Amino acid sequence: MAVLEVSLSSPDAPLSMLEARALLKALADPVRLRVIESLGGGERCVCELTAELGLAQSKLSFHLKVMKQAGLLHAREEGRWIYYRLRSEALAALQAWLAELSANCQIPATPCC
Repeated sequence: MAVLEVSLSSPDAPLSMLEARALLKALADPVRLRVIESLGGGERCVCELTAELGLAQSKLSFHLKVMKQAGLLHAREEGRWIYYRLRSEALAALQAWLAELSANCQIPATPCC
């Protein structure tokens, strides 16, 4: 299975269906939701996340990789450590996509017959 890495390179452009799918899929896991909640408090080192979430480093690394490939996280290396933070532009793009979807739910159907 090929892995799609979402770039979200144009923050002003609306999400494509593929980008929205990747973001939603990355969020559709209880462990990853816990990671998101933790990173909502700011940038964290992998060692901090493993201790805070009570996860094995290998399990956490798998989930961080999925989230990074979906475009939800930014990673930076500092010496031996890797720090992760949420990409606010990805969350804003997803929020805008969901808001548009919600607004479209209010549009009445046009007669078809």
